[in-house]
Amino acid sequence: MSAAPTQMRTTEAEHMKFGDESVLASSFSLSPVRAPGRRPSFKKRLLILGTGQLAVDLCHVIMSQKRCKVVGFLDGKAERVGERLVNPGIIGTYDQLAQSVEQHHVDTIVVCLEDRRAILPVQPLLDCKAMGLDILDGHHLFEETCGRLSIDSLRPSALIFSTGFRRRLTSLVSKRLFDVVVSAVGLVALIPLFVLIAALIRVDSPGPIFYRQVRVGLRGRLFLIWKFRSMRQDAEQSGPRWAQADDPRISRVGWWLRKTRIDEFPQLVNVIRGEMSLVGPRPERPVFVQDLRTVIPYYDIRHTVRPGVTGWAQVKFRYGASQEDSHTKLQYDLYYVKNLSLLLDLKILVHTIRVVMLGEGAH
Repeated sequence: MSAAPTQMRTTEAEHMKFGDESVLASSFSLSPVRAPGRRPSFKKRLLILGTGQLAVDLCHVIMSQKRCKVVGFLDGKAERVGERLVNPGIIGTYDQLAQSVEQHHVDTIVVCLEDRRAILPVQPLLDCKAMGLDILDGHHLFEETCGRLSIDSLRPSALIFSTGFRRRLTSLVSKRLFDVVVSAVGLVALIPLFVLIAALIRVDSPGPIFYRQVRVGLRGRLFLIWKFRSMRQDAEQSGPRWAQADDPRISRVGWWLRKTRIDEFPQLVNVIRGEMSLVGPRPERPVFVQDLRTVIPYYDIRHTVRPGVTGWAQVKFRYGASQEDSHTKLQYDLYYVKNLSLLLDLKILVHTIRVVMLGEGAH
């Protein structure tokens, strides 16, 4: 999809005036540095302010974890009261916030409003805050809980005033040094394995051992990516198309290479050349990038870091095979770019090693 350099708290409230587009600050302690399986601690009874896609998605996530009870949603239209959205439904309107909090014994309010400038119930929220209730931002809670950013209703100001996306020189130098050393050692150590794989590919199907393809890298620069060939030589004679998890074009040896992700190992050469990193968003083909950047918001942010041999999206999500999958994977990529750190890279590499050695989590 987690890790980051330090424990952080949101500070947007110090820069925000109620009614603008900035993200509502909360007393919730954000901690991108999390061990796998660890989740934020929720209060027992939670009320969601808003009924949009973010509100519904967040409710699904919270309910699946069974860490607290969602008592319901508040909406701006009285005629929608009583409508079921997930399991809980709409129990009131925004101007009934105080009444709903008291009636349902709420101790945590999550703000998931898509446009806060005109409808944010400022005074009731201040009153609830003064009484000791937790007021959480929906986007931040979704990020902390899922390890990805909900991008469809995310306003640019939420990213602009974010405490993430830091690029400290020491971190960048450490990451690059780590990439070069590990890649160089890995290439030498893997020579016997490479010879074996080359022989298997030759025996399995006619064609070259390695496969090179143009991909989009750092700042949109094009480069040639190296992989062990896992498809038939004529796989794209009818033109480029998305690869599928059970793609019939994949050879017998290629299926095993993809499952263990060993087909990506030659990209260690790309890492040494500075075109890639060990960890980062997976580089995409230019023909697909042109389409994706027009339909997926914030898509080009993933090109602000070097693409990776493995990545947060690869260990958290299945094999991407469509625009819909790319949409979800971008949410994980943005989380990685926002919380970039060597510690997060190490966590992702450990998970990737488990996939290679045990097939755990491979799709």
